[in-house]
Amino acid sequence: MQDPRPAPSLLTVDDFERAARARLSRMAYDYYRSGADEGRTLRENRRAFRRLEIHYRVLVDVSERDMSTTLLGARVPFPILVAPTAYQRLAHPDGELASSRAASELGTIFTLSTLSTTSLEAVAEASPGPKWFQLYVHKDRGLTRSLVERAEAAGYQALMLTVDTPLLGRRIADVRNGFALPEGLVMANLRDAAASAPAGEQGSLLAAYVAARHDASLTWRDVEWLGSLTRLPILLKGIIRPDDAVRALGSGAAGVIVSNHGARQLDGAPATIEALPAVADAVAGRCPVLMDGGVRWGTDVLKALALGARAVLVGRPVLWGLAALGGEGVARVLAALRDELSVAMALAGCPSLAAIDRDLIRRPHARCRCHDRSQDR
Repeated sequence: MQDPRPAPSLLTVDDFERAARARLSRMAYDYYRSGADEGRTLRENRRAFRRLEIHYRVLVDVSERDMSTTLLGARVPFPILVAPTAYQRLAHPDGELASSRAASELGTIFTLSTLSTTSLEAVAEASPGPKWFQLYVHKDRGLTRSLVERAEAAGYQALMLTVDTPLLGRRIADVRNGFALPEGLVMANLRDAAASAPAGEQGSLLAAYVAARHDASLTWRDVEWLGSLTRLPILLKGIIRPDDAVRALGSGAAGVIVSNHGARQLDGAPATIEALPAVADAVAGRCPVLMDGGVRWGTDVLKALALGARAVLVGRPVLWGLAALGGEGVARVLAALRDELSVAMALAGCPSLAAIDRDLIRRPHARCRCHDRSQDR
């Protein structure tokens, strides 16, 4: 189905989501959109941002703004990265190739999912920009080792180990839809792992795959084991507790990502922007802290930076851009968030990222708990 509105009307992430929904199958949209169980944490990821106020400074020279930062040796022009998301060819035939090229054009980092529908080698060859590879540890440690070796050989600059998925959270829409990849799409990095559900499997294909293949016995010792396999820096994705962040450093992690997996794992987990400050305090500058979850506006990015993030990652917004307009849509979503951040910095009196500090953010002492439900979508 074609989006009836012209492309110039697509100005915000929410605009792109509406356009994407008009183009996607119900199964694909539900897969990208849904959270775990009743969706409490999914809603809270966005609501928590709305509860934070920016107490801006005035009479600051903001005629020029510097949004650049460095992450694990890679210089990026703005602190918004592409998060790993699975099965991007469900959104557009060019899938991960289009998203990685768009990220490269804007100079930011693209993270490829283990569960991509394009091989990690093909994505690496598609564009020159910096890339990280997201990794799940499989029961077959030989497969895990092979993925690490392939990523390193292909030129990925870091590994992002997801640590919050011993099993897949129950995504009710996927179960009801009997989620499965349509004919012609495969988990391109896992062809040799018999990466399909058993014949007659009911419910979600992905849930069946994770239950059969992922290693639910993963512990901190395995983080050290992974570090022994590679020269690449390793970030741990899925940290929400300060003590886990400190333990990540002790296990050799080069960075941590405050994430609740887009609210797709444990319903009732905290919103990531709520968990971020304590994690940042515990790390105390010893490694970069990133975050994802609920970022839809440049002001959200500003709030995350103020509360201790070096950068944010965006997943669903990229998928909405990809579904709406292919690679052009991804580039436009990233550019919109970048430009919104630039304006927010100017209006908050912050000419550089270094000027964005915790003193900018306040929580109202009393506030009606009513809210604009359109902001929770």
